[in-house]
Amino acid sequence: MKRDVLVLGGSRFFGRRLVSKLIDNGDRVTIATRGNKEDGFGEKVNRIHVDRSDRVAMEEAFRDSRWDVVYDQICFSPDDAAITCDVFKERTGHYVLTSTLSVYEFNDKPLKEEKDFDPYSYPIQKGTRDDFSYGEGKRLAEAVFFQEAGFPVTAVRPPIVLGEDDYTERLHYHVRKVNSGEMIRITNPDTALSFVEAGDLAEFLFWAGSQEIYGPVNASSPDHIRLKELIGIIEETTGRTAVTESPVNDSEQSPFNFPSSAYQDVSLAEASGYKFMQLNKWLRSLVERIKQTE
Repeated sequence: MKRDVLVLGGSRFFGRRLVSKLIDNGDRVTIATRGNKEDGFGEKVNRIHVDRSDRVAMEEAFRDSRWDVVYDQICFSPDDAAITCDVFKERTGHYVLTSTLSVYEFNDKPLKEEKDFDPYSYPIQKGTRDDFSYGEGKRLAEAVFFQEAGFPVTAVRPPIVLGEDDYTERLHYHVRKVNSGEMIRITNPDTALSFVEAGDLAEFLFWAGSQEIYGPVNASSPDHIRLKELIGIIEETTGRTAVTESPVNDSEQSPFNFPSSAYQDVSLAEASGYKFMQLNKWLRSLVERIKQTE
């Protein structure tokens, strides 16, 4: 059965993969963005150009619409969440928000959904993206959705997402540094991190939109890896020895230099019926492909 699906964002990286999966599923897909980037889908999708932070523009754009599923890739603040709660009230059957691992306080233990961050009781503050850090903006956005939305919400919390077309090039950065013999500045090589492969995340988002799995849910490979192990994979792939040292200031540190370990428990997703790929199924081959393009 064809569904009417709206994707807020979706013009790059794992959002593009999600849109492709929706198209392949036969859904009627509409992408809503500001229209600043070419999405490459041609006549396969409908498009709405709108600033999602502009309440009047959002109300006008979606006044006569009704969606089976709305995927939100670009909500970073409580004000944006509040606008969408109002705009899509009685206009969607399921809202899937892409949130983040950064809603958690990091520590050296597996992070679990409501145990380690409960959006249902988190105090709401108003504000725009510029008023909060990335993590706090996402915490507050989740709080608004789960406390104020009049429709079912799923908040998918991925960690660092990796892929060849990652526009932030965080893994590419490390491959380049090791391959060229440049310094990588990390504080603690024993820091353990979760990662998720971009295609796997897109598959999970697609799957979650067709399931009755509501509330916050972690989305990552079920295992984690320490920075020294990741760097070891890059050393083996490049045939070079990494040079590492503690950072002197924030501007020169590795993009993986988290203040402490940050890795997820994905038992909720698994119990609901989804199995993420183990790191050994994709991480080494991704490093090899990135090395070939550098």
